[in-house]
Amino acid sequence: MASPAESAVHSLGQMLMALQHPNFDPVAFSIWIFDVRWYALAYISGLILAWLYCRWMTKLPPNRLKPVDFDDFLLWATLGVVLGGRLGYVLFYKPDYYLANPMEIVFIWRGGMSFHGGLLGVLAAIGLFARSRGVSYFTLSDIVGAATPIGLCLGRVANFINGELFGRTTDSTVVPWAMVFPQGGPIARHPSQLYEALLEGVVLFIILHIMVRRGALQTTGLVSGAFMIGYGLARIVAEFFRQPDDFLNFVLPGTTMGQVLSVPMVLVGIAVTLWALRRKA
Repeated sequence: MASPAESAVHSLGQMLMALQHPNFDPVAFSIWIFDVRWYALAYISGLILAWLYCRWMTKLPPNRLKPVDFDDFLLWATLGVVLGGRLGYVLFYKPDYYLANPMEIVFIWRGGMSFHGGLLGVLAAIGLFARSRGVSYFTLSDIVGAATPIGLCLGRVANFINGELFGRTTDSTVVPWAMVFPQGGPIARHPSQLYEALLEGVVLFIILHIMVRRGALQTTGLVSGAFMIGYGLARIVAEFFRQPDDFLNFVLPGTTMGQVLSVPMVLVGIAVTLWALRRKA
């Protein structure tokens, strides 16, 4: 067993050998007195790119929606993401704090958004919008689900730029891309934000895009189910490398809140997928 002095030397060695986070300025640029942050740009860019991709998918069979429908849905999706993401964070992660400080719920610029809350917000927006247009729920959610990984990828990249939501400690001699984060102490950590950007964003987008190109939109609900399964599994895996929130730690032995919230998502995704395949048969 190493002595405290030996452990300290080993930690110092790791710190010197590990990559250093660039410590980016969270403010991308300023316009007069307004600061435009990378995180805001990620949200805006994600919504715009997803909107364009959704418009493209409307040109594929079964052609039940038109590009103009997504021109209108963009506002609904934005409200669902922002309101749902914020309320999800308040309810899932810090209910006691915000119960004691309710005015701070609206202080979105201080950070604190939940993907699972944003998902619920968008699901509600999809339901209301689909009803207003007289189309089935899954007709709309299939297209939205296929586009969602775009925003997820950009959001995780913004987390990395901000140096937040970093990974668990690791040995930089074993994981050469391990990194020392300014807010994470002197020990090397997994850049788990990039793992999530890859799994939840790039990989999931490619899988769903291949499905879409092969006609999966013609099987109502199939892409929605695949998205829920894919995201849930990606998040569960990535959470094994991500440092749990310090105010929550593990909500169950060895299990994070992100994993707990993702399990029902996988189960619902499986149910929706089976329903879609049986309905087609």
